[in-house]
Amino acid sequence: MKNRILELIKLSATNDSAYKSLESIFTLHEQLQYATNIKQVADDIFTWLNKEFKIDNMVFSLFDINKNTKEEILTKGEEFYLDDDFSHFFIINTHTSLNATLSFSVSSKVHHKIIEDKYPMIEAAFFQVSPIVQSAILKKNYIESSSLDSVTNVYNRNYLIENLTTHLRLSNNKQNEIYFLMIGIDHFKAVIDEFDYDIADKVLIELAKVIHSNINEFDMVGRLNGDEFLVSILNHTSEYQVEQLAKKIISDFAEVAILVNEERKQYLKKTICVGFEVYKLNSDITITECIKNADIALYEAKNKGRSELFKFSELSAEDTIDLF
Repeated sequence: MKNRILELIKLSATNDSAYKSLESIFTLHEQLQYATNIKQVADDIFTWLNKEFKIDNMVFSLFDINKNTKEEILTKGEEFYLDDDFSHFFIINTHTSLNATLSFSVSSKVHHKIIEDKYPMIEAAFFQVSPIVQSAILKKNYIESSSLDSVTNVYNRNYLIENLTTHLRLSNNKQNEIYFLMIGIDHFKAVIDEFDYDIADKVLIELAKVIHSNINEFDMVGRLNGDEFLVSILNHTSEYQVEQLAKKIISDFAEVAILVNEERKQYLKKTICVGFEVYKLNSDITITECIKNADIALYEAKNKGRSELFKFSELSAEDTIDLF
C-alpha cells in the first residue's frame, strides 16, 4: 500500500485525476484527526466512501489475530455477503494484534468496475490513515482495560459513577430520578470454598448476562467488588416498574444452571438478593451516599433470606447497621 501513495504523489505532478485523488485522501486524513474514538473513525471513513464512490453500506470491524475473534464497530446500510460478486474487502494494517477490516458492496456491474479502477486510491487512503486507526484502537483498549471488570466485562465502580455524573450533567435536569439496584449472590463464598475461583467466575459471568438481558442500552452495570453488582436504571418512569425489574432479575438468575463438572454432568444453581434505593435530583443526598444506602438495603435483604428484595426506604428506625 505504501507504493500506492507514492505512485499517486508522482502522478499528481502531471495528472489532474491523481492530484484530486491525493487531495481527497489528505482531506480524509485531516478529518480523522478530529475523531475521538474508533467508532467515529469508522463513521468518517464511511462518509468519505459514500461521498467519493457512492458506497451506501459498510461493515467496519476489528479482527484480533491472536484470539481469532472479530468485533463489529460500525454497520451501515443493507446487509450483504462477502462471497457476493459485488462485495469488496479491505484490511487496514495497524501493526498491532488488532487489524481493522472494512467491507462494502456495490450496486451494479458499472459501479463494481468504477471501484475496481479506483482500488489504488482506496488502498492508498487506508495506508495513509492507518496510524490514526491504530491510535484509536489503542485508546479503545486503554479505556476498556481501565474501565471494565476483567471477569464480567461490566463497568468498575469508578467508571460507573463517572458516567452517571456525566449523564446527569448532560441531561439538563431532565433526569429527575436514578434507581439503584445493588445485587449480591447469596452465600457466594461457599462457591469458592466448595469448588474454585474458576467456577465462581462462571457464576459472576452468568449473573452479568442475566442483568444485561433485563435492562436496556441506557442502563448501566458495574461490578463493585466480590459478588456485588450495581445497576443504575435511567429510563423507567416509576418505582414500581423498577421493583418488577429487580424481581425478574432475581427469578431469572434462580433458573440458571451453571455447569461445574462436565464428566458428572453436575450443575450449580445460585440465588441473589437485591437492595433498592432511589437517587432524586437536587436532594441533599449524593450519588455516592445513595449507593451506600443500596448496599445497606442489600445487607437487609440477605438478612431476610434468599432471593429477597429490600428497599432502603423501608428501613425502620430500630434497625442498627454499622457497615461503613
